Amino acid sequence: MRRARDLPVAALPLLLGVHQPVEAAVRDTGGGCSPAATAWAVIALPLLAVRVPAGVLPTASPGAPRRLWGPLAACLATAGVLAYCLATRPVTAEIRGRTIGYGVNVPWMPLGLTGHLFATPGALLLGGDRRLRTLGAVLTAGALACSALWRLDFASTWCAFAAVVSLLVLGWVRRPRGAPPVT
Repeated sequence: MRRARDLPVAALPLLLGVHQPVEAAVRDTGGGCSPAATAWAVIALPLLAVRVPAGVLPTASPGAPRRLWGPLAACLATAGVLAYCLATRPVTAEIRGRTIGYGVNVPWMPLGLTGHLFATPGALLLGGDRRLRTLGAVLTAGALACSALWRLDFASTWCAFAAVVSLLVLGWVRRPRGAPPVT
């Protein structure tokens, strides 16, 4: 890491890494309503919705912070609704062959997912740095691919997707010392 303000984005792979054993715990318990299922949902939904845009803001190129107000507003609204629902309603997990389906009782879930996607890849796409825009594009494509494969009960693709994202973040972090963001 070359700049202290890069730390929030640089630490993203750690959050994704914590998410993996949580999902393993969900699988080990056989699904159902468990603390592990709730922990999985807290990380995947409100935490990532806030973590990504809040991490991009300090690393944004000059002029980009104004463009980030939309994703920041979306992240706060989305995370607020998701956190409230997770605090007041049970989260369930169902083992579906090689995938896990999570049940989160969120009213207007398609709107919540739209807000989540605008907040996370949207912040990366609007941050101004070319490598972060690439990460945002990969995040968008990966979310669509994971959703399609999950619906087919093909395989859990989240782990592979998290690894790709982590490698892209590593490339971003390892840019030369003093190098400005690539716009």
